Amino acid sequence: MAITTRLLYSLTHRRFSRSFRSFFFIPTTLALVTSLFILFYISTTSTLFFSNHQPSILHPNRPLLSGSSSVPQININNNTRNPFVHVSNVSRLNENGRDGRESQRSLWPQSGSSDGLYENNEVFHVKDIFPEDYKQMNRSFKIYVYPHRRNDPFANVLLPVDFEPGGNYASESYFKKVLMGSHFITKNPAKADLFFIPFSISRLRHDPRIGVGGIQDFIRDYILNISRKYPFWNRTGGADHFYVACHSIGRSAMEKSWEVKFNAIQVVCSSSYFLSGYIAHKDACLPQIWPRKGDPPNLALSKRKKLAFFAGAVNSPVREMLLHSWRNDSEIFAHSGRLTTPYADELLGSKFCLHVKGFEVNTARIADSLYYGCVPVIIANHYDLPFADILNWKSFSVVVSTLDIPLLKKILKGISSDQYLMFQKNVLEVRKHFQWHHPPVDYDAFYMVMYELWLRRTSVRVPLPASMNPNH
Repeated sequence: MAITTRLLYSLTHRRFSRSFRSFFFIPTTLALVTSLFILFYISTTSTLFFSNHQPSILHPNRPLLSGSSSVPQININNNTRNPFVHVSNVSRLNENGRDGRESQRSLWPQSGSSDGLYENNEVFHVKDIFPEDYKQMNRSFKIYVYPHRRNDPFANVLLPVDFEPGGNYASESYFKKVLMGSHFITKNPAKADLFFIPFSISRLRHDPRIGVGGIQDFIRDYILNISRKYPFWNRTGGADHFYVACHSIGRSAMEKSWEVKFNAIQVVCSSSYFLSGYIAHKDACLPQIWPRKGDPPNLALSKRKKLAFFAGAVNSPVREMLLHSWRNDSEIFAHSGRLTTPYADELLGSKFCLHVKGFEVNTARIADSLYYGCVPVIIANHYDLPFADILNWKSFSVVVSTLDIPLLKKILKGISSDQYLMFQKNVLEVRKHFQWHHPPVDYDAFYMVMYELWLRRTSVRVPLPASMNPNH
């Protein structure tokens, strides 16, 4: 019995061993053949194995988005989103037979340097196209604003302010005040390219009936009301609507209004493409600008003795890193708290002025720097910079990754005199786009925001019901 048992075990063991060997051999062979085939395919269709990689050069027309790493040559390849990518429907052609939105988002220069790489030092991505599109925008762009009367219980929130806006978040009030008195407004919704939702996040925040805690409910109820009273919101799900907000509370204000967040155009100061609520190709950055009167000053380069300057509250890890690295430096002046000298004098006396992320990616320091002729250095990862569809930021600013803060002096000193002169010349040219005026002035901040909205308008208008169309 014992012999029979051992014999059966021996036969069974050998049989299963051969079976298992066959079972593993076939798939292993197939996997090896498949891997060889994939490697062969990659080698014949890609430059992965055989190309000589060249140093990365920033694409001439691609906006420089904050958060890339910087080197002294300022030739940085940033592979973040391309704001020229724009999904549109059937295009309407202008008088030249070309769709107006094509230019700023899809045309690329054809000329280049002797090595085949093109470097654009102009302040515009496509300088010959922007004026033409700007004129078309000025002629044809129309905005419909949901109407409200002065006796409305929330007129203070829904109507423009009756005073001159000021302060750190003035951009929101300035835009609405100027828009409501502009030629872009139409009372005929059938002619509207976009619809403006006129609530003010800033005013809601300070209204004792609403406050910060009630903003989400107010906006949810407001959208519900206009969707029941008018057909405009429901026909597109809000895709042809926009609102404007500068305070960071606006980012969370839409938590109970998902259609606003994901469908409507959000024109906001806190434009971080790292956050899920901001969609860069759909939404737009509103520049945060402290309003100033009069022509901006200028100071010769020879009188700018400081290499770089920053002053502000230490309210983020990024600013802590900056102060830790450069607080006691003799060339980079990094201050926390109040200054003992006028802020304007510090900006006028510095070659570079630092915009450093605080609670949010945005502050008014970029506009401050430009106003005083100081080249901005942007240290705010994931910042979707203002007017990035239009302006070539690499021609008038330096973007430094937060991880490179300890290398800041080396980066700035690595910029040649010719490069710096180019930066400052372009700063003086571009700063007019970062100023508010009432009434507006051509190419100022208001018109630039309007141009960003014009680029985002829909190509096909959904017809209104006959009962809502004044032409019927």
